[in-house]
Amino acid sequence: MSILEFNRMLENQSEALRPFAITLTRDHEAAQDLYQETLFRALANKDKYHMGTNLKAWLYTIMRNIFINNYRKKTRHDELFDTRQSVENMSGRAQAVENDAIAGLHIKEIKKAIHGLPEIFRNPFLLYFDGYRYHEIARMMREPLGTIKSRIHFARKLLKTEIDR
Repeated sequence: MSILEFNRMLENQSEALRPFAITLTRDHEAAQDLYQETLFRALANKDKYHMGTNLKAWLYTIMRNIFINNYRKKTRHDELFDTRQSVENMSGRAQAVENDAIAGLHIKEIKKAIHGLPEIFRNPFLLYFDGYRYHEIARMMREPLGTIKSRIHFARKLLKTEIDR
């Protein structure tokens, strides 16, 4: 398929993406950004499109994935921001004085708890903690995805009970 053919097909299907973007974002400006990012990614990945497959569905999938990834990033950022505000509010002062000694004790306690985990839970948890995704850990450890998810879940539960003590 030539670039011109792909561009014509993309132009024909692109207007159907706008209502979907508005449905996802519920904001006109954010929908416009999502729409543009989707078209950019489609053009950048045109070699991954296979002739004969449903272009509209392919574009919808790209848009949905971009939206989900952006939502996850925003949620993580908001949680971090909320946690900082909560700590400031609990202290009763707008400025908190950091105590590196106490923070160091907490980190040592957490590291001790992590290394106290059974190896079957510790290894996948450490990989997850280092930023690997579930499917990457499953591939590295040659284990089913569900097994990795449950081991990380149990590692979190064990760490929570250990640290609460």
